[in-house]
Amino acid sequence: MTIGMDTIPGAGALRKPGVYSEIDNSKAVRGPQPVSYRRLLIGQKLAAGAAAANTLIRITSPAQADVQFGKGSMLAGMVRAAMAIDTYTELQVMPVVDNPAGVAAAATLAFTGPATASGTIELMIAGRRVSVGVISADTATVIAASVVAAITAADDMPVTATAATGTVTLTSRHKGEVGNSLNARVNYYTGQVLPSGVSVTISAFTGGSGNPDLGSALAALGDEWFQVWGLAYTDAATLATVKTELNSRFAWDREIEAHAFTAARGTQGSLGTLGDSHNSQHLVIMMANDEPMPTYEKAAETMAIAALYAAIDPARPIQNLQYAWCLAPATADKFTNQERNLLLFDGIATSKVNNDGTMVVERLITTYKTNTAGGTDISYLDSETLFTLMYIRHDWRDYILRKYPRHKLANDGTRYGVGQPVVTPVVMKAEAISKFREWERLGLVENMGDFKANLIGERNESDPNRLDMLVPPDLVNQLRIVANKIQFRL
Repeated sequence: MTIGMDTIPGAGALRKPGVYSEIDNSKAVRGPQPVSYRRLLIGQKLAAGAAAANTLIRITSPAQADVQFGKGSMLAGMVRAAMAIDTYTELQVMPVVDNPAGVAAAATLAFTGPATASGTIELMIAGRRVSVGVISADTATVIAASVVAAITAADDMPVTATAATGTVTLTSRHKGEVGNSLNARVNYYTGQVLPSGVSVTISAFTGGSGNPDLGSALAALGDEWFQVWGLAYTDAATLATVKTELNSRFAWDREIEAHAFTAARGTQGSLGTLGDSHNSQHLVIMMANDEPMPTYEKAAETMAIAALYAAIDPARPIQNLQYAWCLAPATADKFTNQERNLLLFDGIATSKVNNDGTMVVERLITTYKTNTAGGTDISYLDSETLFTLMYIRHDWRDYILRKYPRHKLANDGTRYGVGQPVVTPVVMKAEAISKFREWERLGLVENMGDFKANLIGERNESDPNRLDMLVPPDLVNQLRIVANKIQFRL
């Protein structure tokens, strides 16, 4: 008998009459398998939140996030930003608590009056619209008190507010450097004006320090596989810890790759300096210049955009895709084309603002710029490269594990019987070529001739039970630039 049975005993062990059938599913699945990315958010919760710190929790709605992390918390905002893009893909959250040694950021709104006409003060606090009614003759002290009341009534606010005479002090609900990315402004939308006689001077949020240590949170993840992370932090200490974990997950002995997205507020110069200080293919730092929303919310929404569209097609450019939650910077605060081009060379991903005022992803570049020898290297320049590699790696791995779970290994040319669970190097090379055809049809790879010429399958010289493969796919690229020379005639 040449057919290799998996569970039915051989002739020497079975004499009872009957018809016996075993079920083999090793060839039931055909073609490349779809990818559904699991999303992870890492950020801070408030003490009022029910969720346990450093413990994963699946979140299915913003209302649930309010209960688990506290209304106005960092994570409640990140969940809202991510779910503004996609409510179907799994979303897990790793909550951490404030660093006890941290300090909360604060800003001030200094009002002057009295108002000489009734009207409305239109504030934007952390991207949340706050409308404050003003009656003619209201003093600065009255106006400040009304502002505090309006901010306090908005329970999704990431800040608290207090007033002293005509000055309102806004304080981040969380301790840490991330609070410095909060923003307060007035008259964001065209046509909004302060009531006559009223003016306001708004300071930037400053003083926040001491982000949480993510060591325990990352350890608590174990080997749970989340393909995309939304991260609230950009300080050097936190990113060093995160990059170590991302490198470990990318390695051969874990193969649970993750692509992390964060965002940073700053000038073109300060963002460029931040990007130059990192060199990781697993990390995307999105620019967030003078924008209304906190940077952690832009990080979460950028992650959600990447997860949604990379799952559809990992090689298709993740560009010209609109933000649904995060608002664009004011016209005067937008980076120029030249400034964004420089940021892309610094390893900072960019967004842009369309003519209608909507903000879209421009290019999700990683922070990877040089190889280990310090040479310029574009191999991991774009997120799409990492997403495509992730797809190919696991589609090939899962295919082998499905089709050859308990096979024997023999040399090429071995005359084994048909139906025997035996594989040879040339058979495995043929499988790789077949897989390449599938990836090619999906638009993930190109240059079949090059793939065949460089494909290697051989038995290991030291271990007769090991088959070594060199699988060299040429990844398809993205259309980024069309350069035209219009040579006209008269």
